[in-house]
Amino acid sequence: MTKLISSTMIPKGLLLLLIYCFSMMGWASEQLSPSYRLNAGDSIAISVWNEEQLQQEITILPDGRFSFPLVGELEAKGKTAQQLQQLITQKLTNFLTDPLVTVTVVGVDGNTVYVLGKVAQPGRYVMQQQADVVKALSLAGGLSSYAQENDIIVLRRQGGRQTTYPVHYADIKSGQSLATNIVLHGGDVLIIP
Repeated sequence: MTKLISSTMIPKGLLLLLIYCFSMMGWASEQLSPSYRLNAGDSIAISVWNEEQLQQEITILPDGRFSFPLVGELEAKGKTAQQLQQLITQKLTNFLTDPLVTVTVVGVDGNTVYVLGKVAQPGRYVMQQQADVVKALSLAGGLSSYAQENDIIVLRRQGGRQTTYPVHYADIKSGQSLATNIVLHGGDVLIIP
């Protein structure tokens, strides 16, 4: 006969520890990769230890920059949180002795791509890490049976100019034209005719 484990068989402290560990495993899986590069629209929290007036949550502006007290305007787009942390620390040494700076990514809305056309779930997708065209198509549920697999395009706006990148999905599936499986940038629009 199978005997169920009762709560009296597991010490209360161990049970709480197990619950904590399992909940942290789920939390850790949602964390960003340390190599995540910031984009316009992302939100970051900056704190300087023991300097209450230097604790801020900031949204990176469309030009990729933001302003922070004492250091002025800084470029964030394309940098990791750690690179930004080092830059702010360096700039603050002109005003503070050994500043201890922490930069945390709190929102990645700037790394949004749009998948339109003949896919199972067209829409807006926020990428937690760098993603290429094939990953984005996978998130959108894959292509419909009527999609024109070698006529997919990526629209990218940079510096007021729009560029079109062709994607040859049927060729990618067969191991050819792999270079067309480009890494997507925040704001890219993937169109599947």
